[in-house]
Amino acid sequence: MTEVGHSGSPGEGDGERRRPVALVTGATRGIGEAIAQELGRTHHVLVGGREPRAVAEAAARIPGATPFVADLTDERQLAEATRSIRRLDVLVHSAAVLGGHDAIAESSRERFRRAFELNVFAVADLTRLLLPLLRTSEGTIVMINSGSGYASGAGTSVYSGTKFALRALTDALREEERQHGVRVSSIHPGRVDTDMQRELRQLEHGNYERERYLTPQAVAQAVRLAVDTPAGGAVDELKIRPMR
Repeated sequence: MTEVGHSGSPGEGDGERRRPVALVTGATRGIGEAIAQELGRTHHVLVGGREPRAVAEAAARIPGATPFVADLTDERQLAEATRSIRRLDVLVHSAAVLGGHDAIAESSRERFRRAFELNVFAVADLTRLLLPLLRTSEGTIVMINSGSGYASGAGTSVYSGTKFALRALTDALREEERQHGVRVSSIHPGRVDTDMQRELRQLEHGNYERERYLTPQAVAQAVRLAVDTPAGGAVDELKIRPMR
């Protein structure tokens, strides 16, 4: 079931609803949650996630936020969830799955399919559904990509494959929507201190040294830069790396 949670539309009624509206996917933890909290200082945030309880808890930590519950890989459910959104100024695609760390010889079609469904196909679908609103507001779309969107190595074919594809999608979308006044930004973080990073380090059989990684808040600040760039300018692409 989807649960958008606002009886009226953001942008109508009280002062909270006159704030700009931002939807952040994958906003229940990690980078997505940090972005939602950062944008929550200035925006009415729709906290995106799949599990109702986790979404409700994350939304409760952001004043005035609204739950947006949907399985992004379920085409019908996603279409239903977006019908309740009547205005949108910012769309941040942060939800993603690692997809393992196998060599191609040990991988499977299902592993590739699952990763591409969330990391690429769902991004394209959700963007398509919300573009009319973003064109009306001359809004901003932010794609959370990765350093893996530029380089691939042993064991990274699934995740890097999705991020290369996401970069191609983003580049095309940016040029298509320029005429409509919609800005499209691609943020490419290096390694970030998140649950996904812990999973990756376990698969790599390496030590987890969190001081060597970016904080999710650092990535959120990069998103803030893209969102707050004055009209007439755009952050097309931004790479952010750990100092160590």
